[in-house]
Amino acid sequence: MIDLRLHNTLSGRKETFVPADPQHVTVYVCGPTVYDYVHIGNGRPAVVFDVLIRLLERHYSKVTYVSNITDIDDKITAAAAANNEPISDLAERFSAAYVDDMTTLGVRPPDIVPKATHHIDEIIAMIEQLIAQQHAYVSADHVLFHVPSDPLYGSLSKRSLEDMIDGARVDVADYKRDAKDFVLWKPSSQDQPGWDSPWGRGRPGWHIECSAMIKKHLGDSIDIHGGGSDLTFPHHENEAAQSRCANESKDYVRYWLHNGMLTLGSEKMSKSVGNVRTVHGLAEQHSGEVLRYALLSGQYRSNLSWSDELLAQARASLDSLYQTLRDNPADTLITSLDFADASAALDPENVVNALADDLNTPQALAGLHELANQLRKASSPQAAEQARNRLLAGGWLLGFLHQQPEEYFTTSTSATEASISNADIDAIIQARQDARKNGDYQLADDLRNELAAAGIELEDSREGTRWRRL
Repeated sequence: MIDLRLHNTLSGRKETFVPADPQHVTVYVCGPTVYDYVHIGNGRPAVVFDVLIRLLERHYSKVTYVSNITDIDDKITAAAAANNEPISDLAERFSAAYVDDMTTLGVRPPDIVPKATHHIDEIIAMIEQLIAQQHAYVSADHVLFHVPSDPLYGSLSKRSLEDMIDGARVDVADYKRDAKDFVLWKPSSQDQPGWDSPWGRGRPGWHIECSAMIKKHLGDSIDIHGGGSDLTFPHHENEAAQSRCANESKDYVRYWLHNGMLTLGSEKMSKSVGNVRTVHGLAEQHSGEVLRYALLSGQYRSNLSWSDELLAQARASLDSLYQTLRDNPADTLITSLDFADASAALDPENVVNALADDLNTPQALAGLHELANQLRKASSPQAAEQARNRLLAGGWLLGFLHQQPEEYFTTSTSATEASISNADIDAIIQARQDARKNGDYQLADDLRNELAAAGIELEDSREGTRWRRL
C-alpha cells in the first residue's frame, strides 16, 4: 500500500492518508460555475486532482470521484439576461464547453458530475433538517444558517469574526440574527429561476448545494474534499458547518486539500479583475498537453505565475520527452494510455514517491526526465524496454505521453501553424530530396528555409527526413 501524505488544511500539516474504508476511497472536488468559458486557473484543480485520482486508483481497489457543476447562480442569470437567452441554455452550453476544455487538458471525467439544479429536492430536505435541529431559521422569506449554533465554525479557515465578514463580501442584512449567518434559501422574483419550497418560491444558496450533492452521492462523511484556496472561506467553511450539523457528525471531511491560485504578474487571475486567460483561447495556440504540463510545473498548494515563458518551458520539456521516445521506438506502437489498467508494480518509484509526498508534481516531472535519460542511455534492448515502460507508466500517472511521437510533433495547434498542411510539408520535403539528388543544393536550402519560415524544423537521419512543428 502506498504511503501517501497530504497537507490537510484543517490541521495545517501533512498527514498520512488513511481512508475510512480501505476498500473504497471517496473524493469530492468543487467544480465551476458555468456562465462563461473557464479560465486556466479553473483548470488547475481539475488537473491536480486528476493526478491524485490516478494515483489513488493505482493503490486502492475502488475510488469514487465526484466533481459538481454549479448551474444556478446570479452570475449565470445575469449572463443569460445580457445574451437574451434562457438561463438553462446558457448553463448547458458552458457546461459542455467546460467538459471540452477539461478533455483538452487531459482530465478524465469524474465518476459522477452532479448539477445543482438536479438536486433541489435533496437541498430542500437538508434545509428542513437544519431548521428542525435549530441550526437554521426562516426570516424575511429567507432561510439562514445560524452560525453560533455550530461550535466548530471557523475551525477550517481559522479566521476572526472581522475576517469572516470581510471575506464573505456581503452587507449584514437586518433579517440576520448574527452577522455571520449565511443564506441557505432565498426568494426569487418572477424573472429569476426558482422552485417551490416550504418557504415560498426561491432558489438555493451556493454553499448548501455541495453539502446536498455530497450527501446524496458519497454519504455523510468523505475522505478527501478538494478545491481552490479561495474557496476555503466562506464556501468550504459554510459547507462544513451545514454538513456537520445536518449529519450530526464531526467527521464530515477527513482531509481538506486546497490548491493555490494562478497569477498574472502580482494579481490573482479572475474574471472580476479582467485578467483571465481561458482554456478555450489558450488551446488555439498551445496543445492541451503543454497547458497541463505548465499547470503541474508548480507544487499544487503554491501560487503559480502564468506566463509565456512558463508555456515555452513546458513545450520544451515535453519536446524532450517525446523526442526520447521518437529516438528510441518500441517494436510495437505504445503510449502511456496502454498503462491505464496496468499493475501498480509498473509505476516508477521516483514518480510515485514524489506524488506520494503531497503531490509534489515538480519532483515527479523531474522523475520523468530521469527516466527519459535512462532510456537514452540503455545498454541493451531489454534495458531500453524496461526504461520505456517506466517512462510511459509515469507519463500516465501525470497525464502525459499519450500520443505517438510523430503525432505530437506534427499536429497543428494554432491558426498560424495550420496555414501549411502536413501534405504540403511532405511535398516540400520530397521536392528538397529530389533537389539534393540532382545536385541542386541551393534549391534544397531554399526549400528548407521556406519550411523554417513556416515554423517547420527538419531533421535528417539515416532513416530519412523527419519534421516537427515549432
